[in-house]
Amino acid sequence: MKTSKRKIAFYTLGCKLNFAETSTISRSFPDDEFEKVKPDSKADIYVINTCSVTDTADRKCRQAIKKFINQSPEAVIAVIGCYSQLNPEEVSAIPGVDLVLGTNEKFDISEYLKNREKRNIPEVHTCDTGGPERFYPSWSMGDRTRSFLKVQDGCDYNCSYCTIPAARGHSRNPDIRSLVREAEKIAEKGIKEIVLTGVNIGDFGKSTGESFLSLMKELIRVDGVERYRISSIEPNLLTDELINFTAESRKIVPHFHIPLQSGSDKVLGLMKRRYKRAKFDERVRKIIMEIPLAGIGVDVIVGFPGESDQDFEETFTFMNEMPLSYFHVFNFSERPGTPAGKMDGKVIFRKREERSRRLIWLSEKKHLEFCRLNTGESCDVLFEHTRHEGMITGLTGNYIRTEYPWNSAIAEKIIKVKLTGISVSGRMNVELVN
Repeated sequence: MKTSKRKIAFYTLGCKLNFAETSTISRSFPDDEFEKVKPDSKADIYVINTCSVTDTADRKCRQAIKKFINQSPEAVIAVIGCYSQLNPEEVSAIPGVDLVLGTNEKFDISEYLKNREKRNIPEVHTCDTGGPERFYPSWSMGDRTRSFLKVQDGCDYNCSYCTIPAARGHSRNPDIRSLVREAEKIAEKGIKEIVLTGVNIGDFGKSTGESFLSLMKELIRVDGVERYRISSIEPNLLTDELINFTAESRKIVPHFHIPLQSGSDKVLGLMKRRYKRAKFDERVRKIIMEIPLAGIGVDVIVGFPGESDQDFEETFTFMNEMPLSYFHVFNFSERPGTPAGKMDGKVIFRKREERSRRLIWLSEKKHLEFCRLNTGESCDVLFEHTRHEGMITGLTGNYIRTEYPWNSAIAEKIIKVKLTGISVSGRMNVELVN
């Protein structure tokens, strides 16, 4: 008698790297034994891939875990990823959790869950990330327009506020040849864009004696992939050669996401960042000189211990003066075990919120200015396959969200368009170019 398949659902919190890893992990469950269902469906197993970059991320992880326990009390609950690596006791103490796996162990989850039933005492396996670690290849599949390809993992920078080195270990990467093979697999699925992701992708090559630029030069030779996007790169690792190569390449889109974190040299020093404000300024000016309409996004942290009103005003003024197109703004979050968590000069939460709101307002202003700057330009848009309120949406190479009346003929294709203006939704309207 044939045994019915077990229904399994996957839920991901946090960064694009997590999404790539969840997608790869999901493919390790054989289709003849498991039926993959959406997280809001009733399932026999829920796998929750967690993030722990801030205390807000921790809270969202706990909320998600409890939500799925309440949704299906008899289901097996498996919690994996950074939060479970850093706080296994906290996770395993949540009533209803059955399995807790750390950074390395999560890739063997299909074995841990084989024939596993609900139990009263959770099983916990987490690794010591202080020693050498393996690299686990990962790429996302599900969004047919783009795939996130993991090219690097871990970090050796040890910024004073960050838990990622403790959660993911030292910087490491596979060789270029193996990543080219992964890109070829993605191309076989008909996916048009690959987003290169990792913890510190500019550090690529430390394990293999190669370089990120050499990786890019090989990847663009893969047939079938029409464009590549660099997810995020540190300013001190963003070389002239990489900027120039992006400017010259038809396949690498003109979009850079560069962590700034603060526009105050004093605060950057407290954060133990590996650059000063002048380096960031120099890198942005170089990009705009070579690629005038490049999209440039930044990460910034407000309310770091010791950040005075004057320090914040330096950051605000600096970011206002820079030719940037959007910001990701984060309130400083005290992380246990980090030097910043013990620093004097804490900024009260209300002031962190005020500073955050001001930078979010500035980000919206900057993005509108960037859209207006691009109005009238012709460019390529990769349209997605979903319909929303009668429209089809897509991204330009320089990371502007566009919309057009629904047309299934252009879904999942890169189409030449003209940007005609900003819509009421905040996206840009387009005309198709014959």
